[in-house]
Amino acid sequence: MATTAAPYGLRPINRIDGMPYAGATSQFLINPAGLSSNLFYGQVVIINSAGYIALSTADGSDITTNNLGGANVGAIGVFVGASYINAQGQQIYGQYYPSGTTGVVTAYVITDPFVTFQAQLDGSGAQTVLGTNTFFAAVQSTSTGSTQTGNSTSALESTVVTTAAAFRIVGFASTPGDAYTDVLVKFNPSAHSFLNNVGL
Repeated sequence: MATTAAPYGLRPINRIDGMPYAGATSQFLINPAGLSSNLFYGQVVIINSAGYIALSTADGSDITTNNLGGANVGAIGVFVGASYINAQGQQIYGQYYPSGTTGVVTAYVITDPFVTFQAQLDGSGAQTVLGTNTFFAAVQSTSTGSTQTGNSTSALESTVVTTAAAFRIVGFASTPGDAYTDVLVKFNPSAHSFLNNVGL
């Protein structure tokens, strides 16, 4: 039972067609001059106007002004780690990107728009939330994660909607009606850049 608020962002589970998620990721660069925010495992990221990976700072509560990638533009996927050379010259492979890290930094991102993710709602979700839409309960930021674990701490909104929003609830990972229900979600088409015909 999910009785404690312990959100963890988006964790990949499988594909919406029931096939296993095999761990495939795409590699992108983070601005070599440094990004002003941390990136944590399970956060939604975008390609910014300079062509680099950056944190989505919209909540996804609609597919226009609050779309995850900016007005009418979808996100590129979910961040699951980074590699870079630290100040001691060591190659680091980590669950999160520390703010301000410079040089050649590779971000690993789940870009498949048909992957199903597990996430925690910020409250109770009854059986009736199945098939409805949800979005981030609060905007992702440099502090919505743990520098100890490297994981996101973002939750999804338990007050679901039937209007256009970032994610569709497609299943449950805990008992419906739990105090902080764990659900399975996927990106809605226009919320993901690969299924959105608007360019960056």
